[in-house]
Amino acid sequence: MAFTGTTIRDALDSALIALTAAGIDTPRLDAEVLLAAAMGVDRAALIADPDRGLEPEAARAFQDYARRRTRREPVAYILGRRAFRRIELDVDSRVLIPRPETEHVVEAALDLPYGARVVDVGTGSGAIALALADERPDLRVMGTDISAGALAVARANGARLGLHVEWLQGDLLDPVPGPVDAVVANPPYIETGTNLAPEIARYEPAEALFGGADGLDVYRRLAPAHGASFVAFEVAGWLAEPVAALLAAEGFATTVVKDLAGIDRVVVGRR
Repeated sequence: MAFTGTTIRDALDSALIALTAAGIDTPRLDAEVLLAAAMGVDRAALIADPDRGLEPEAARAFQDYARRRTRREPVAYILGRRAFRRIELDVDSRVLIPRPETEHVVEAALDLPYGARVVDVGTGSGAIALALADERPDLRVMGTDISAGALAVARANGARLGLHVEWLQGDLLDPVPGPVDAVVANPPYIETGTNLAPEIARYEPAEALFGGADGLDVYRRLAPAHGASFVAFEVAGWLAEPVAALLAAEGFATTVVKDLAGIDRVVVGRR
């Protein structure tokens, strides 16, 4: 792929061929997003003027982006950012890429009492913690992660966004001092040994993905919830029932929130 001296239309057509051959599920969308980023415009500008020529710097950037995408590197890592609710997060391979489904965890926690002390366990990029700090600035939000690299990403996101979250390094709830009112999390829940798409298997951190032989290892450890009266845990659909049972054994009354596809996505517990 060489895009110097070419037009938007030609660059997209060439990238589309390469991305399709690499097995990308959404080759045209990805090519358009990457080209728009390389040019510093939005996708609408590409559609409005497909015969516009590429500046050499944009052409070189797009060539690099497209080459990385053919190696199945996720678009979010290539561009270094990901939108999540009302905020935009910097992301890299130290953290899981935030998914739209995880926004339901935030929504479930928006009706917490004023000033509640809430901890986002395994915060990664800080997505849940920072979205809560953004939408409920009265909350006292903490984010924990065992990974120093992940916490560095989360801390940098918080500083850039001007949102206050207390970042704590350690295993799950171990570093959290004193009682908390709420625990929220998107735990690792993929069964160990599961075959994943190359974008996930090659690039995203395994410790944020795999939850043991049945996917429930972290949920078992989180279920006591540090004495909290509210929890909201993201789940894969088939785990909603066993996670609800774990929480019920700890005295929680549970409800399940479905995502936009109608799949069980968040188990909410109150006690």
